[in-house]
Amino acid sequence: MWTDIIDLREFYARPLGRLVRRLVARRIRALWPALDGRRVVGMGFATPYLGLFQNEAERVLAAMPAGQGVMRWPDGAANLALLADEEALPFPDRSIDRLLLVHCLEGSAHLRPFMRECWRVLADGGRLMVVVTNRRGLWSRAETSPFAQGSPYSMSQVTRMLRDNMFVPSQNTTALFVPPVWWRLFGTWATPLENLGARWFPTFAGVVIVEAEKQIYAVPFDGIAARAQAAKVLGKPAGNGVAGAASRFRD
Repeated sequence: MWTDIIDLREFYARPLGRLVRRLVARRIRALWPALDGRRVVGMGFATPYLGLFQNEAERVLAAMPAGQGVMRWPDGAANLALLADEEALPFPDRSIDRLLLVHCLEGSAHLRPFMRECWRVLADGGRLMVVVTNRRGLWSRAETSPFAQGSPYSMSQVTRMLRDNMFVPSQNTTALFVPPVWWRLFGTWATPLENLGARWFPTFAGVVIVEAEKQIYAVPFDGIAARAQAAKVLGKPAGNGVAGAASRFRD
């Protein structure tokens, strides 16, 4: 079930939402320190974090699922947000270098088709980053936040899901160790709490963050089939071997 775009916007406009943005953005930036010249797309509701890359990426777009709704982004500039069907993303094959998924997997009812679309639009060697609610964290139980909506995941579930959909996990981290309530002192103590929690209590983070690379499968080499095909092209018995075929090509 998707969280409505109005609820997401209102959450991130509040002090607690601004704190969440700051803490999660630190971890995203640590995994993607520089995206110079890259084409970046945020899926779900990633706009609070896409501003990290606007001054360096070649292009930054926000694609929002139809079940969630869409809003204009960024404020005061040409619109870079669009409404997208999760089973038919409006991008050409291999056209995107980085995909950032935030408030996305939790609400998707068609996860496998959606992940196949992510695989399709990512360039060879492209990378995807998933920011998803941690099943074991307090934030998955805080009904006043969007992190309690939809289906949460554990780190192992995210990793397995990515592998099952042709992505190779490469890095991971955690964030949101502060309680899901606003307290003015969190503005001062949030960063030390995050560092302490990431070191000693990663299982209880509010969100897990996993980066993965698009996996490209090589076509298995069949020596017998290759010799037969070479013999067919050259008009020679297959028993002459690949070396004979190579000599014909050189001639």
